[in-house]
Amino acid sequence: MKLRIVHETRYTYTRKVRFGPHRLVLRPREGHDLRVESMQVQAVPAATLTWTRDVFGNSIGTLDFEKPGKELRVVSNVLVTRTPPYSHRTHDTEPTPWPPVYDPLEIAVVAAYQQPSYPSDGAAVSHWVRDRSPKHRDDVELIVRGLNRAVHDQIRYVRREEKGVLTPAQTIKKGVGSCRDFATLLLDAARSLGIAARFASGYLECSAAEAGYASTHAWTEIYLPGHGWRGFDPTLGTETTPAHVATGLSNHPRGVMPVTGSYYGPASSFQAMSVSVKLTSEPLDPPAPLAPAVATPSPHRRSTAASAKKSGR
Repeated sequence: MKLRIVHETRYTYTRKVRFGPHRLVLRPREGHDLRVESMQVQAVPAATLTWTRDVFGNSIGTLDFEKPGKELRVVSNVLVTRTPPYSHRTHDTEPTPWPPVYDPLEIAVVAAYQQPSYPSDGAAVSHWVRDRSPKHRDDVELIVRGLNRAVHDQIRYVRREEKGVLTPAQTIKKGVGSCRDFATLLLDAARSLGIAARFASGYLECSAAEAGYASTHAWTEIYLPGHGWRGFDPTLGTETTPAHVATGLSNHPRGVMPVTGSYYGPASSFQAMSVSVKLTSEPLDPPAPLAPAVATPSPHRRSTAASAKKSGR
């Protein structure tokens, strides 16, 4: 099945301002389960778009604006093809012993995903985890499932348009948060137990997205030794599915904000920001028809016919 994703971010100002470079993390990550068929990015005012890859393998777009304006609008229109879910190997369904033991060749990389995103919140996160993780820890995946469910059950979801995320301690104290805040809490909760985790930003195919009034989505991925990265969505309280489309993965939530940048002008000139995401399923293109076969008499038959004509039969 193909999926059309139209993502619009709009900033308005009370007067004309100049815009600095804007960083985009909007292109879905391709792999064995997803392929980008096409992508167009439109910007107002007009801008030059260039692409690079960051250290995490994300496609990063940079918009450079030449003219000022009272509005900045970025519209991404991308078409992706998703393949059917791949089943896990039999080995992948076996428990992952806790504490996790990572391959020596991966330790240097894994270490970046084990450090807390907000070190000053360590005590608050450890206390929260202590009361909510299994008493008998013997399977990393079961531990993460329990933490994922705990975030979902004990933190109330609210949609926030404000820039950035709440720290884990703030989310615990407030008892409310957006999907970004949920994912950040689960991220540091897993890391407090020495489990490698990363922040994922992207889209979720759901009723709000189909109606065109959704926003971007965020979740957490856990690295299980020998099994690879597995996605967990604390906003839903479940593991991720093909309905989740990642655009950016990072060791810190700030690394994959969808649109970030600056403007030059009085702070009072900023008026409002709005985001809308619309996802529409489209059927796969039908396979190209095969060219009709042309019957050709065999050499033996042509030879026989010629012989019969010569003999008068």
